[in-house]
Amino acid sequence: MHLEAVMPHYRQLSQILGKHRYQQPYRLVLYGSIFLLSLYGLYYTWKQWDATLLPDQWRPGGGGANVSPHVWKDRSEKVKEAFRHAYRGYERYAIPSDELKPLSDKKVNNFNGWGVTMYDSLDTMLLMGLEDEYKRALAFIEKTDFSVSSDVYAPYFETVIRYLGGLLSAHALSKDALLLKKADELAMALDPIFASPSGMPFYAVNPKTYPFCTIEFYLELNIGFNSGQTRGPEIGILAEIASLQMEYTYLAKLTGNRRYFSRANAVMQTLANANLTYTGGMFPIRWNLTSGQPYDYHVSVGAQADSAHEYLLKQYLLTGKTDQASLDMYIRATTHIINHLLFLSPKRHLLYVSDTHSSTHDINAEPSQVFEHLSCFLPGLLALGAHTLPLDKLESLHVNLDSLGNEKLFGHAGKGYKTLSSYNLKQLHLWAAEGLAQTCWLTYADQPSRLAPDEIQIKVDPAGKTWDGTRWWQKTESYSWIEAMEKWRKSGSRGVAPGVGDKAPVVYSESERKTGKGSRRDYAIRKSGYLLRPETVESLYILWRVTGDTKWRTRGWAIFEAIEKECRTASGYANLISVQVSPAPKEDSMPSYFLAETLKYLYLMFIDDDPLPLDKWVFNTEAHAFPMFRWTEKDKDRLGI
Repeated sequence: MHLEAVMPHYRQLSQILGKHRYQQPYRLVLYGSIFLLSLYGLYYTWKQWDATLLPDQWRPGGGGANVSPHVWKDRSEKVKEAFRHAYRGYERYAIPSDELKPLSDKKVNNFNGWGVTMYDSLDTMLLMGLEDEYKRALAFIEKTDFSVSSDVYAPYFETVIRYLGGLLSAHALSKDALLLKKADELAMALDPIFASPSGMPFYAVNPKTYPFCTIEFYLELNIGFNSGQTRGPEIGILAEIASLQMEYTYLAKLTGNRRYFSRANAVMQTLANANLTYTGGMFPIRWNLTSGQPYDYHVSVGAQADSAHEYLLKQYLLTGKTDQASLDMYIRATTHIINHLLFLSPKRHLLYVSDTHSSTHDINAEPSQVFEHLSCFLPGLLALGAHTLPLDKLESLHVNLDSLGNEKLFGHAGKGYKTLSSYNLKQLHLWAAEGLAQTCWLTYADQPSRLAPDEIQIKVDPAGKTWDGTRWWQKTESYSWIEAMEKWRKSGSRGVAPGVGDKAPVVYSESERKTGKGSRRDYAIRKSGYLLRPETVESLYILWRVTGDTKWRTRGWAIFEAIEKECRTASGYANLISVQVSPAPKEDSMPSYFLAETLKYLYLMFIDDDPLPLDKWVFNTEAHAFPMFRWTEKDKDRLGI
């Protein structure tokens, strides 16, 4: 608050008081009030952490427009050095075990004991030109025996995206025959996982028992699949049952093995034929592996769901934009997300995505108001779709929103398809991408450590309780983003779209943090750890490539600087226990995805050339890149397409 803003009111009041015979006392009161208000204004401004006092990369606009190519090259070299530091620590203390414990310099086998960090890092080494590290890794990989002890089961999802994805991506970049051979070997070892009646994979498999045998082999011997072969409940998790299509489809293309294509296709057919009446056309998290149908109404783009939605678009792109079913499912999923999972926070108007647990057939479902770091892949996915698809010309994609979704198909949620049909979908997806990425970035910039917590809880005002047919829910004043967009559009679309504009960080003082009195952020921290996750830098990288706006690139550099400051150890990099203080307390863990994803996306963001153009390569959910292709007539004949 400034003095000049108060003066007009002072003059008006002075004229009134001038007629009063006790004018002087009133003037003293007025002067005192102005003085106190001015002091409050100065205090409030200081508390808001004036953005002009922040380093360039932390300001609302992000800066970076005048950074020279030489500086960016130097930054990419720093990322390469960070990778080399982390991988050499792994080589020294942990190889061929799975991961390094970067505080105690010990090792851990948490993903089959085959050396997951080594497999996950192969394509990053190749992109960075680290030939020595790559050759040393190949010597271990050549001797890998894809088996485990009889009482250990390989988690299928993690094994596919990290090991199989790492082998296939490195083969695509190097053309090394050994890598394709090991990928084929691994996929055969995992094959008993598809023993469910629906063809969806179980949670885990022991590849040591009857290795490299076909399903027919087991049937002939009358061996039960759940008797020592696979493990997992009848109710499967979406991300774990529907994040294999890219790896298996590409492997089928390379080997000509019809089995791999059939495995991926069976999962896609099951998803395409599922009854999604009560979730607006979007896949819920839990599925019955016997019937191949949804088990609940919980929809999310966060944990247990994220990669399944991601693979819809990416499978379409991988196969040369020929898989219409995957495209249709992607449009349905994103339409439901935009209509029912995107919201604006009450004060800062942060755009965020949350999850819902109840049906949207009759009414809107209440969001949990939880925003996960894992969900920060979504702005990158939306930007990728806007970049690679003519979403402003849906007819050219053979897509009609009115036929994909309507009230007859999805009840109340079906109305959203009609709403979106009046928008330029390409622009709408890009607005959503930029707004979400802005919020993801602010969860970093708001912290003293400059690194983001794993989960936050958006603070919204309570609005009584509502009955959903089974139980009472605390109803909240959630502000739907699409409703805000509708009001903005009807008022003339003046200014930036809701939730899209740049915003200044809000860093709480230590007193605000300890007392819990801070209220200016619009959220509370739910899980305070930083797990070296890649999702935000993935989205920053894609937005940089799609828009050319240097603020995304500069923010990536700020995150890397914070990682260097807070996470680096003598032998690697460590997860953080809490981002709310600096220096941040560390946890004795260095996930393999830090080398596979986080450092890879940062490196690709800072180099000037583009070795993996987004219109020619597509990343799996572990940042392993596969080249896009088209099926030949020979492929179709061999694979039964």
